[in-house]
Amino acid sequence: MTDRHHLLVYAGTFAAVDDSGDISGVRHGGSPEGLFVRDARHLSRWQLTVDGAVPETLAPVTDADTARCVLVPRGGRQEPPAYTLFREQAVGDSSFVESLSVTSNRQEPATVRIALTVDADFTDQFELRADHRTYARIGVTRRRHVLDDGVEFTYRRGDWLSSTTVTSSPAPDAVEETGTGARRLVWTLELEPHGTAELVTRVMARPHGEKRTLRVPATPRTVADQILAREAEFMDSVAFPTEWPELAAACARGLADLAVLHVPATGPDGEELRVPAAGAPWFLALLGRDALLTSLFALPYRPRLAAATLPALAATQATETAASAVAQPGKIVHEVRHGELAHFGQVPYGRYYGSVDATPLFLVLLGAYVEQTGDSAMARRLEPHARAAVGWMLDHGGLTSRGYLVYRADQGGLANQNWKDSPGAICCADGSRPSGPVMAAGAQGYAYDALRRTAWLARTVWGDEVYAALLEQAAGDLRDRFQRDFWMPDRAFPALALDGEGRPVDALASDAGHLLWSGLLDKEYGEVVGRRLLEPDFFSGWGVRTLAAGQRAYHPLSYHRGSVWPHDNALITLGLARYGLHDEARALALAVVSAASASGHRLPEVLAGYGRGAAVAPVPYPHACERESRAAAAPLALLTAVGGA
Repeated sequence: MTDRHHLLVYAGTFAAVDDSGDISGVRHGGSPEGLFVRDARHLSRWQLTVDGAVPETLAPVTDADTARCVLVPRGGRQEPPAYTLFREQAVGDSSFVESLSVTSNRQEPATVRIALTVDADFTDQFELRADHRTYARIGVTRRRHVLDDGVEFTYRRGDWLSSTTVTSSPAPDAVEETGTGARRLVWTLELEPHGTAELVTRVMARPHGEKRTLRVPATPRTVADQILAREAEFMDSVAFPTEWPELAAACARGLADLAVLHVPATGPDGEELRVPAAGAPWFLALLGRDALLTSLFALPYRPRLAAATLPALAATQATETAASAVAQPGKIVHEVRHGELAHFGQVPYGRYYGSVDATPLFLVLLGAYVEQTGDSAMARRLEPHARAAVGWMLDHGGLTSRGYLVYRADQGGLANQNWKDSPGAICCADGSRPSGPVMAAGAQGYAYDALRRTAWLARTVWGDEVYAALLEQAAGDLRDRFQRDFWMPDRAFPALALDGEGRPVDALASDAGHLLWSGLLDKEYGEVVGRRLLEPDFFSGWGVRTLAAGQRAYHPLSYHRGSVWPHDNALITLGLARYGLHDEARALALAVVSAASASGHRLPEVLAGYGRGAAVAPVPYPHACERESRAAAAPLALLTAVGGA
C-alpha cells in the first residue's frame, strides 16, 4: 500500500487505486480509495496476492485513462522473478474492468496461485470527507452471494437497495470467506514455459434507482478506445492556436477531460441528457454553478454542453419553498446528489438550492447560448423557467427589497452561498466575518448581466417589449447602486461584499474581476480594478490570488483566502479583454497557461497562492479536485479572451 492514488473517471463513475492497482478502502492524499458510483462506494477492497504474498511493484500505475502497472513476486537479486504480472484497469459507466496477464520468465512449467480479495461496503461519499461525521443507519441488511463465476454483494436499508457484482473469466476455482465480510476469489494458473495466462475480472455496480441496461466493458482496452473516440469527438473542428502551442495543448487536455467529466440528467420532458460534472473525486455530480460556468467557457467551441445544461437545470428548478433545501420558487439548483444519505434526508444535498448565483448564471448562459447559436427554440421552450428565475432574483433573491441579491447562512448546509462557499471565505481584510445577510459582489455582477441578457431575449424572441424595458431599468438601477455602495474610495477597489447593515466587507479579493466579466463597472472603475489585479500582491505569477497578499486574512493554502483558481482567472481574463486591457489579459493568460504546462497541460481545481519565485512549479493545493470541469474549460475561455496571441 502506498500513499499515492490514481484516479480513473468515466461519466458518473470513478475509481481511485494505488500504485499497484489495489484498493484498500483507506483514504489517502485527500481522496478515498474505491470504486464510486452515484455517491456510493461500490468497491472498498480490491487486493491482489500471488502465491499467498503481496507482489512487488516493478512499474507503478501512471496517470492515464487506464491504469497499467507491472508486478512481480517478491524476491532477491540472486533469484530473478519466476513470472511477471501485467495489470490493466479501467472504469466504464457504473463498471470496473481489470485484465491480468501472468507471464512465465522460465523454461520450465509453473503453477501460480492468484487471489483477489474483494468487498463492497456501500459507504456514502459524504461519510468519507474530512469532517469525519457519522450517520445512523437502522435496519441495514448486507448479503454476499456466491455465483458460478464470482460473487455478488447487496445492501438494503428500507426501500434503498444497491448491489455490486464481481465476475471473472475464467471463473475462479473457489470463492473463500475471509472472516471480515470480504470474499477472496482464487485461481490456480498453469503456465507453460515462457507462457502467459490471462484473467479478466469485471465489476458491475448497480446503485439504488438505476433502471438503465448496463454492460461491463469487455476489457480495459475497450474503455480506452471509447474514451479516445469521445475525446476526438470533443476536439473535432476546434481551431487550436498554432502560434501558441502551450495554450493549444491546455485546450486539448481540457476538452479531453470534459469528454469524460459528465453525469446523466433529465430534461423538463424526461429526455436523457449528459451534463458537465463538477469534478472528481468529491463532486462527480451536477452542481448548477459549475455546470453553468463550464458551459459558458466552452460555448464558442462546444455549445452542446449548454444545450444539455440549460434544460437539465430547468427541470430541477424549484417550484415551491422548502427551508431545509434553501429552495424558493424560480431558484436554480446548486447541487444534486443521489446517495443514501441524501435519499434519507441525512444530508440536505439531494436537491439543494444553497447558491445565490446559479440562478443569474442560468439566465446569462441562456442569453449567451441563444446569441451564439441562434437557437431561439431553446429560448421559447425555457421562457417560463427564465421568467421564474428573474422572479426569484427580484423577489426572494432580494433585488427589490434589499437592492441586491442576498443570502443567509444555512446552518444545515453552506454558510456562504456564492462561489467562495467555504466557511470564512467572505471576510474583512483582518479576517473577521460579516454577520447577518450577505450581499456578495460577484453575484451582483451576474444579476446585472442576467437582467440585460433576459431583456434582449424578451425583445428579440418573446416579443415582450414591456418586460424588456422593465428588466433594462432594473439592470441600470443595480449598476448605479452598486458603484455607490460597494466602491471603496480610499482603496480604489470594490468591497468583497456588504454585510447585513450595508457595511463594506473590505477584503481585496479576486471577485472584482468577475465584475469586469459581467460589465457592471463603469469604464474608468473597470480599468483601475483590472490593472490593480495584476499588481504583485494579487498576481502570483501563476494567476490572480483569491485574496491579495499582505492582508491579515490572507493564507496561501486557504481554499478561498489566498489560493489561485483557474476558473476564477479565466473569468478575470475575459473581463480584462472586455474592458480593453489586452496587455493585462495576455499576461494573465500566459501565467495560467504556464501553470498548466507545469502539470501535463491539465489545470487542477485550485493552486496554492505562493509566488512564482517560491518554487520552480506551482505548489498544489492539498485537497483540490484532480479533474474539475471549470478548470478543464478555463483554457477555452483564455482562447476566447486573447486568441492565440
